[in-house]
Amino acid sequence: MMSENLNPLELVLNASIVVQIVMGLLLLASLVSWSIMLRKRAELNRARSDADRFEESFWSGGDLTAMFRSIDQSRRVTKGMEAIFEQGFREFSRLRQQGGIASAQLIEGARRGMRVALLKESDRLELGLSMLATIGSTSPYIGLFGTVWGIMNAFHGLGNVQQATLAMVAPGITEALIATAMGLFAAIPAVVAYNRYADQVSRVEVRYDTFVEELSTILQRHAASPRESQRSAGVEAHG
Repeated sequence: MMSENLNPLELVLNASIVVQIVMGLLLLASLVSWSIMLRKRAELNRARSDADRFEESFWSGGDLTAMFRSIDQSRRVTKGMEAIFEQGFREFSRLRQQGGIASAQLIEGARRGMRVALLKESDRLELGLSMLATIGSTSPYIGLFGTVWGIMNAFHGLGNVQQATLAMVAPGITEALIATAMGLFAAIPAVVAYNRYADQVSRVEVRYDTFVEELSTILQRHAASPRESQRSAGVEAHG
């Protein structure tokens, strides 16, 4: 009889409304965190593969003007390194065509364009990480609130009886402890995922930042040549 009374599903269904709300919030938090984790995993895998593919093309020694025109004419939304390259090279070409601009100003303009694109890509990659951190840090406390409330109800119910037994108080305490367990169930995966994906995002951002410096060096080398053609068709990437 006692094992039947301690059935977890029965305890959840028979719990007080406050504890049920707590459990519902924790279940929703768990679903949200797993949704973010699955999406972030696919997004980071795609970002790394796109970066590998673009770097292979970039360092192959081809004409950067042709590469830029190919990206520009495709009319697709660029992401990652491709977006950084597009913004930087677009600004470099625009300033170069104006004429009479010092090479230092050309590079500074290109770097500004690349930095803006880099910040946008960083913001896109970090989207959702703050939610994982919030779920990981608050879920145990939400579960603890449900536990405290359940234990209070369990002992409050003993006030009207003359002799308390373990069988009378066990369901209420077990109901309360289920809330704590659900809080940990929601928090632990969120914390692990946040630490893992925050590290992966940082690594991708380092690659992007390194590419900005490398492209700046290449553009600076060619901008310093006063006899360079205005359309900068001779700009090539040399790894």
